[in-house]
Amino acid sequence: MGALNQKSKFKPPAPTIRVQRVPIEKPKQLKPKPSPANSNYNLLQQQRAKPQSKAASPYPGSSSADESRRTKRKAPGGGNSRSPSVVKFDSDDTDGGEDGDNDVFLGARRKKRRLARVDPNRKLRHSKIWTGAVDEKEKGKERDPSIIHAADLANLKSKCQPALRMPEEEVGVELRYPGGRGRERYELVYGKDKIDAVKDITTVVKFVAENYLNDEDAQPFLEPSTGLIRQLQKSTNVNDGQAFKAAVKDYNKRLFALQKDGTIAKHLDSISSFPSDLVAFILDQVYDRTVAPKVELLLKYENGSDNVYGELLHPFITDILVEKTRMKSEQVFVDLGSGVGNVVLQAALEIGCESWGCEMMENACDLADAQLREFQARCQLWGVAPGKVQLDRGDFRTNERILEVLRRADVVLVNNQAFTSQLNDSLVSMFLDLKSGCKIVSLKSFVHEHKSASNDVAMSILDVEDLTYPSDYVSWTHQGGTYCISTKK
Repeated sequence: MGALNQKSKFKPPAPTIRVQRVPIEKPKQLKPKPSPANSNYNLLQQQRAKPQSKAASPYPGSSSADESRRTKRKAPGGGNSRSPSVVKFDSDDTDGGEDGDNDVFLGARRKKRRLARVDPNRKLRHSKIWTGAVDEKEKGKERDPSIIHAADLANLKSKCQPALRMPEEEVGVELRYPGGRGRERYELVYGKDKIDAVKDITTVVKFVAENYLNDEDAQPFLEPSTGLIRQLQKSTNVNDGQAFKAAVKDYNKRLFALQKDGTIAKHLDSISSFPSDLVAFILDQVYDRTVAPKVELLLKYENGSDNVYGELLHPFITDILVEKTRMKSEQVFVDLGSGVGNVVLQAALEIGCESWGCEMMENACDLADAQLREFQARCQLWGVAPGKVQLDRGDFRTNERILEVLRRADVVLVNNQAFTSQLNDSLVSMFLDLKSGCKIVSLKSFVHEHKSASNDVAMSILDVEDLTYPSDYVSWTHQGGTYCISTKK
């Protein structure tokens, strides 16, 4: 045997391993990108993403590549929801660490208080909120206004499949809301471009617990290990439909008791605003049940004209109304070219102000009217009082009621991204009648750089602030862009 292959007579000492504990700082959780605001908006996006010439795009920079953008409309919160609005389910069926869960529980409560906006003139509670004065079993009871139930759109008859391993004959479930006696009908099913009943129900329960109850009353709902939301999450993770329905039944019973003893109404009287993620969720419920099923009607526009369609998403509007213009409930908001009414409804719900819109495209007007009906019904179900809403049809340049309300408007929105220069010049003439200090929010400036102050009317009557918005604030592109806030001198 060679020398190199012989075993050494000397045994080396065993290596020593040094163990040192090094504290690792917990990484900060990144702010999630906003997720789709509704389940059916992708139909519009898929249609727009079809190959077409660049000239067919109504908005600058929205090439066919750009138009293969988000598959669904986004929502608000810090980024238009539904990222804050949607409940994030755990990846397993365990209870998880108690300490971390308690931090989440307490953090949600603190966040709700921190985001609350104070408006002493805002009366948040709906005048027709149900407070238990009439027992549900009594005949001749006053019923809640008619809503479009989730089960009317997402059901076994519309090519959906049972969720959570539920037998077909047992997919039906009803959900109670904090402001009304009636319940919304759901079917626990799933289907492409359909309302996700499981997620929708869980999110409603989460928002009710976080925004309609004090810490003590919310404990049975939000308790990390055994609370109702945890039960809904666990049953979803393990596909246990019967457990999910049992948790919904328990929630309905508990909420019914809180309505009857006046807890819900009392809490609404103590606050003057909802967080932006709840505002976005309510608006998305309205959109999903009215616009989304007929969204293909919005594809019909005349390229190269003023009749084009694009949406400013929830977080953009929250930023404008809450942060930039600081609107209050006693003020007046006007949207010139209001489309399906999204922004008008958001201003009325989030701020509580008098909110006006005017649109001339017939299909958009029809969908706006449908949204307004559903919006008013759902506000009553949620127990919240929006500001007065008025949606007018026709050309805002000649609509007498719009011209009159502009004289007392505090904030005017014009999504003039694709307006012709002639229409923008006509708007400047209309702005002559605005009161001093009125804010005009627009995607493009009304002041022409190539003109001098002597012959530019806009420059003589407006002080313009140029601003930028981040990605995912508008429906026609992922990218950010620029906008203006002009103040009437």
